[in-house]
Amino acid sequence: MNLKKVLFLSFILTICLFSGGCGLLGNLYNNIVSVAGLTGTGTVIAKKANIRTSYAVVASDLLEVKRGDQLDVLDQVDFEKAIWYRVRAHDEDQTEGWIEAQNIITGDVLEKSKKLAEEDKDAQPQANGLLRNKTNLRLTPEQRDDNVLVKLDNGSTFEIITWKYVPKAQDDTDDNDKDPKNAKTKSKDKDKDIEAAKTEDEPDKMDDKYDIWYKVRIDPSVSPAPSGWIFGRQVELQVPTDIVFYQQNNKKFVTWQRIDGVDTSIKDDPKAASKPSSWVILSRTNESKPFNGEEPDFDGVLLLGYDKYDQSHYRIYPLIGEVWGKLPMKMQGTGDSRTFTLRLRNKNTGAIEDKNFVVSFDKVRYKLKLPDDMANYETKEGK
Repeated sequence: MNLKKVLFLSFILTICLFSGGCGLLGNLYNNIVSVAGLTGTGTVIAKKANIRTSYAVVASDLLEVKRGDQLDVLDQVDFEKAIWYRVRAHDEDQTEGWIEAQNIITGDVLEKSKKLAEEDKDAQPQANGLLRNKTNLRLTPEQRDDNVLVKLDNGSTFEIITWKYVPKAQDDTDDNDKDPKNAKTKSKDKDKDIEAAKTEDEPDKMDDKYDIWYKVRIDPSVSPAPSGWIFGRQVELQVPTDIVFYQQNNKKFVTWQRIDGVDTSIKDDPKAASKPSSWVILSRTNESKPFNGEEPDFDGVLLLGYDKYDQSHYRIYPLIGEVWGKLPMKMQGTGDSRTFTLRLRNKNTGAIEDKNFVVSFDKVRYKLKLPDDMANYETKEGK
């Protein structure tokens, strides 16, 4: 508690002492502390944690709390490089004690995450992701000590709403202990190796130039914080099993939508989501293709139909050539005719424009209707 709060409370308590009555004193103190903003709220983010009698190493457990439980935050201390909160639980006894900060998210931080989620409340997810390691969920796509929302567990799942390419100026990891001096030395050595390996007129590689950050939507069962940014090197994209075979080493899938309209999420109906289907798939090569300082989110479009009798996929024609596109992809319609919208750069004007593509089922197979001016958006013909 800072000096101003201490002085303020000392002044109030002095007045309360002359008011008489211990009960009145306690009630007045709690009410005034709350009104003055000297308490906050917190939500438990750990699967299980304990409120303890002290933040010291030797302390007793008072109460076990679980993910999603609400607590009142009364005070905080820094102890041996860790932050501890004094909290009050909402159980029958209103248990008060200490809990380590890594186990809860405070109300003000949670509100910031909710504001992020509000920005994309109607956005269709572009992909599903899985964490390879424990990783920080951040307020912004950058590694700073002051923008951490929560630490997510290894194996956490989420929906990817969008992503951002950030020029490499940081270490390759987000959460491992690292020596800043060693990181700078390794970064310089890596840059020299990249330049030495380049041949004349060879385009830059995305992996060498940028780190990718994903803006994600998270289910409450995984984290009370509903949205934030995750460092891309900790994320494994959950490409559906029936199409992962078609992914190429030099052209990675970045987003996909089912043409049949079945939700791609495995959360609500894992069995339906795992069934082979017909797809619109956007892919990205590892080649840097900047335009006005921006990189495309995707440069390839693949449409696959699924023949349930042959139990095999087929290419949907006509083919789409290489493009320069930005997210999001939007899918509309139901039944045998669906429309998907892509944001593509017009190679003649440089403008990013929404273009609609119609996929319809014709007796036994899907067919695709391209925009009439599609040639203005293809940088290379489809193969």
